[in-house]
Amino acid sequence: MGNRIKSMKPKNTICLWFDQDALDAARFYASTFPDSEVTAVHKAPADYPGGKAGEVLTVEFTVVGIPCLGLNGGPEFKPSEAFSFQIATDDQAETDRYWNTIVGNGGQESACGWCKDRWGLSWQITPRALTEALGRGGAEAKRAFEAMMPMKKIDIATIEAARRG
Repeated sequence: MGNRIKSMKPKNTICLWFDQDALDAARFYASTFPDSEVTAVHKAPADYPGGKAGEVLTVEFTVVGIPCLGLNGGPEFKPSEAFSFQIATDDQAETDRYWNTIVGNGGQESACGWCKDRWGLSWQITPRALTEALGRGGAEAKRAFEAMMPMKKIDIATIEAARRG
């Protein structure tokens, strides 16, 4: 290998397109989730279709350890539910904390544990109790699934009651 230095940059990074607020989003995620941080901010060296020289072009950050790149690409492309982060939670307090932080800061509720943040990015706040119930298969999974269907934020007590029948 000689004098070659191996890059510490991950081989695979999720790139998320933002209008002009990738840094705000990255800071929000870093303050909301453990093992999350903003690691670098890069400014545009010249004007580009979504902005001007000197403005924030990209932001490197992690979300629960997953490497991401926020690109301030302008308003042309919007996030869709085709991409979401799924955050596994251990109890109702953790579920409530993430849900309320995302929805309470300009986000919106959706169905079955899904919500969107104020930038339009989708999140699945999924209690492990639900994942475990669905993984059991059979009647237990069916009852848990049917209990989940009318929910927005997942209520673990209701899922556990459905599991028991």
